[in-house]
Amino acid sequence: MKKLRTWREYLIEQLAANRAEAIDYIQFALEEYQVDGDTAVFLLSLRTFVEAQGGISELAKRTHMSPDALLKILSSDKAPHIDTLGTILNALGCRLSIVPLQAEKPCSEIVDEN
Repeated sequence: MKKLRTWREYLIEQLAANRAEAIDYIQFALEEYQVDGDTAVFLLSLRTFVEAQGGISELAKRTHMSPDALLKILSSDKAPHIDTLGTILNALGCRLSIVPLQAEKPCSEIVDEN
């Protein structure tokens, strides 16, 4: 009998096989978080990305944090501090960056109307 997998298991396998797709996945998750502010969904996406990139134990070695501390951060209902998120992403070979929004005025064009 064929073993059935969950969608998340399938996704982790796909992201593990294609690094560029994994980077696109976490980038999209962060962009969506900026739009909707759904911390739980973002952290689930981040945990999925972590699993695809070697798992919590491997991440703990790279960040010099305990696996328990990482699980607590990634399972929280609160967004991680920016320095913590940066540390996690750096350990995964990524970084946070600032890019202009396409539909918005550039910062130099924003004027206080008060």
